[in-house]
Amino acid sequence: MAKILLVDDEPSILSVLSTLLKAEKYDVTAALGGEKAKQVLEEQTFDLMLSDIRMAPVNGMDLLKLAHEQYPQMSVIMLTAYGSVETAIEALKLGAFDYVTKPFKVDELLITVQRALEYKQAISENQDLKARLETRYHLESIVAESSAMKNVCEMIKRVAPTDTTILIYGESGTGKELVAKALHQYSRRKDKPFVAVNCAALPEPLLESEMFGHAKGAFTGATATKEGLFEAASGGTIFLDEISSMPLAIQSKLLRVLQEKEIRRVGSNENIAVNARVLAATNTHLDELMKAGQFREDLFYRISVIPIDIKPLRERREDILPLTYHVLQQETPQGQTPPTLDPKAGAVLESYDWPGNVRELENAIKHAMAFAQDNKITSDVFPPKIAATQPTGSPGASEVGFQKHRSLKAFLKSKEKEYLQQVLEHTGGNKEEAAKQLKISLATLYRKLPTSDGED
Repeated sequence: MAKILLVDDEPSILSVLSTLLKAEKYDVTAALGGEKAKQVLEEQTFDLMLSDIRMAPVNGMDLLKLAHEQYPQMSVIMLTAYGSVETAIEALKLGAFDYVTKPFKVDELLITVQRALEYKQAISENQDLKARLETRYHLESIVAESSAMKNVCEMIKRVAPTDTTILIYGESGTGKELVAKALHQYSRRKDKPFVAVNCAALPEPLLESEMFGHAKGAFTGATATKEGLFEAASGGTIFLDEISSMPLAIQSKLLRVLQEKEIRRVGSNENIAVNARVLAATNTHLDELMKAGQFREDLFYRISVIPIDIKPLRERREDILPLTYHVLQQETPQGQTPPTLDPKAGAVLESYDWPGNVRELENAIKHAMAFAQDNKITSDVFPPKIAATQPTGSPGASEVGFQKHRSLKAFLKSKEKEYLQQVLEHTGGNKEEAAKQLKISLATLYRKLPTSDGED
């Protein structure tokens, strides 16, 4: 159901339009005057706004400018009793979809509303398609729209064909194992095993046995000889995740494996040659651990011949929406259409800081898909702490939040508006008193309020 905002300073016109459009099954909100419309726009999103031009102090052209700058995906139809060519041209130049003259013909108005909504839908679908197409740049599910991740992909292509040991840095949830799998997939070893070991998940005796295997009778319960994961990965790749958690005693044995290309099973005196490429990962840089004597310096230089650093998601926000569409596509059953993403929901995703990185984003999208209605994801179906995020640039958003493509002039205007609003609150909404305190004319105050958030 399309959401339509009606704006006029005549209650009778609002009543007629509301009745007419509700009869056509539209979700209608009426705002008496331009100032009220601005408040409503800050609280809700709409598919279409129908606004009278002649209003005071905030007129329809002011609202049109505001919509064009802050709500570009909302179509706007202007209502005017004057219908001059000059007014129509000015409104169209400022981004209006069309205009209707008063007194309007019902059929003409309804057709114009339908065309505006169809245009809005076409624009949304085009943007949705664009974001989906952006997910094509990936290696083994690594979606890369940001320059940081494109660099990671280029690095993978360059070093994957070698047998060089690689250390992958990245916070938890950034996709270190995906990078390791991509390195394996693009290597000459791709047809051999890829074996992953979580060094933080096992106590020292079990970790040693898992990695290097053990001989029969090596310890209580060792009823048979067991092959280790290095042997299992022979010819392929072994991935040592969270290597910073590896005990020092096993670090020394790993160093010997890297130097000698052979392992010795627990409880055995026999050396076994192995041919596995070693990839390692850590969620913390190892410098401090080396200074504290908790990580061997010689091992560090052995495993970090080539480092790959994966930036956290908050530092590569260009990847958020392509990743979102990638997850939507992956989680949608075959033969079904993936849910669409509401523009405000997309803005929320781009504004949230994602402490859990890509893993948290995946979980949030799965959560949203479970609660989405009409195959459309809105911000209210995200987990609560994400849903509570203010989109960057909206009221209540972080004052220091960076906004891509936002000019210095626009930023200063937004700060000016905040100060004007504070003064108005102090004066109880008395604009004349506010103008005196600000030492500007009342006309200047009215002129600044509607468009002070705009980008010139």
